[in-house]
Amino acid sequence: MLNKNEIIQTAKQVLHTEAKGIKSIISTINENFVKAVELILTTKGRVIVTGIGKPGYIAHKLSATLMSTGTPSFYLHPAEAIHGDLGSITKDDIIIAISNSGETSEIVNILPTIKLIGAPLISICGNASSTLAQFASCHLNAQVQQEACPHNLAPTTSTTVQLALGDALAITIMQAKGFTDKDFAFYHPGGNLGKIRLKTVKNLVKMQNRKAFITSEKNIYNAIFVMTDSGIGAVGVIDKNNILLGIITDGDIRRQLKVYPDLLNKNVKEIMITNPTTINENQYVSEAILVMEHHKPRPITVLPVIDDKNHFLGMMHITDIHH
Repeated sequence: MLNKNEIIQTAKQVLHTEAKGIKSIISTINENFVKAVELILTTKGRVIVTGIGKPGYIAHKLSATLMSTGTPSFYLHPAEAIHGDLGSITKDDIIIAISNSGETSEIVNILPTIKLIGAPLISICGNASSTLAQFASCHLNAQVQQEACPHNLAPTTSTTVQLALGDALAITIMQAKGFTDKDFAFYHPGGNLGKIRLKTVKNLVKMQNRKAFITSEKNIYNAIFVMTDSGIGAVGVIDKNNILLGIITDGDIRRQLKVYPDLLNKNVKEIMITNPTTINENQYVSEAILVMEHHKPRPITVLPVIDDKNHFLGMMHITDIHH
């Protein structure tokens, strides 16, 4: 039975060993990785990922990550493949096979048929001289010196490295495709991210009910009360026809206090930001987030929402996406 200190030390040692395994393969990322990415980007079919045992779980995860980031993929169990499921592979597909030894019999047995079909094969394994690596169109090195298991038997460091390599592959492909957070939300409509980011700004503003505005004849004293009630530190300035003229933020007021000791009595038009950055009601929330994050010279946290005729509809705050 381990004591408290031994439990902590064992956990730290496992993490150190696995981190060392990942760090050791960084220097092996080379032209083979580039070739693997190019093969996947140019394939006309699906990315079929296979593996058995612990690497099989990694294969499942890699396939799921590829699907969620816009690359058609599915997992193929090698034992099922050899009993008929090889029929799901076409010459337009690409195969990723994961095995630590590169000699896993269930995978080795399907390699000749894959070659006859004509589908390119990417191997992720720890032995460059193995049957799998030699059969592959492209080999990605996943070799580790030591499993985290004290007996150097249970797949631990090796599967962590396979997982990390798979993630590196999937994310590189995602970036090469220009896959955006809007695309991510599109493929995750059931998740909170998808539900919020695929909403139009109009729907979000209606849901949050942030109609923080003040008419142009009011003074700063009045604006502060509206800001306080809204809780977002900004207020839209409108005319009598509800046309947006500008906005005032709590930061604007703090800065102007240094210049005007009698600021509270000044008309809002005197310090408001004219021609502020806005977002149209029909744009997606994901687009509004990008506008706020990429605003120059610095990101902003609020956006006035307007319709096609510049009527003020409300304020969107960056925190609205988390509610």
